[in-house]
Amino acid sequence: MHLQESGQMYLETILVLSKTGKPVRSVDVSEYMGFSKPSVSRAIGLLKSGGYVAVDEEGHLTLTEEGRTVAENIYEKHTLLTQFLVHLGVDEKTAAEDACKMEHVISDESFAAIKKHAGYSL
Repeated sequence: MHLQESGQMYLETILVLSKTGKPVRSVDVSEYMGFSKPSVSRAIGLLKSGGYVAVDEEGHLTLTEEGRTVAENIYEKHTLLTQFLVHLGVDEKTAAEDACKMEHVISDESFAAIKKHAGYSL
């Protein structure tokens, strides 16, 4: 199953929310993303059937191995691209917004080149 940008965003959100150490529920995703509960429920259902998310009997969401791989890849792109743009002089809010758009369309080759160029100096 090929993930669209929205699916990637949901996985990234679940990853970010899971970093708090608290169980992640659909309502948490809804609040974080500003989407309606029915929209989130539908998306989670699609991600579950695609093998990216597991939902336990209490409604807690966890990323499958494949879901975590996708989420971590998108999160890494978002984080590094934001830092890179800030380093270039873009204000943090604009950098984060632009990185959010770029993270879904940048090729792995281009991202690897930016990552190599940026090194650890950011």
